[in-house]
Amino acid sequence: MSTVKAETRFIEKAMNAIADPCRLSILQEISRKGEMCCGDVQQLTGLSQPTCSHHIKLLADSELVACRKDGRNHYFTLNKSNFKKVSIFLERFCEV
Repeated sequence: MSTVKAETRFIEKAMNAIADPCRLSILQEISRKGEMCCGDVQQLTGLSQPTCSHHIKLLADSELVACRKDGRNHYFTLNKSNFKKVSIFLERFCEV
């Protein structure tokens, strides 16, 4: 896949992930706390565990969050370098 196509696909997935109100609130809370586990996401959203896992998977697939496993728990942090890519992409619209 060419670099331009890969960047376009990344931006599409990232913007789709951010556009969902539930995922946006998860991202905002991770940003505020620095790290969250799946149980924290359930408490934040009030959604079932499978639904939380679905949202977290989409965020991970979009490469906006990174996951680390500690025992049975998974902890999620923001992938700041990829948020920077999204920011740079959006800044291009201000230059026009």
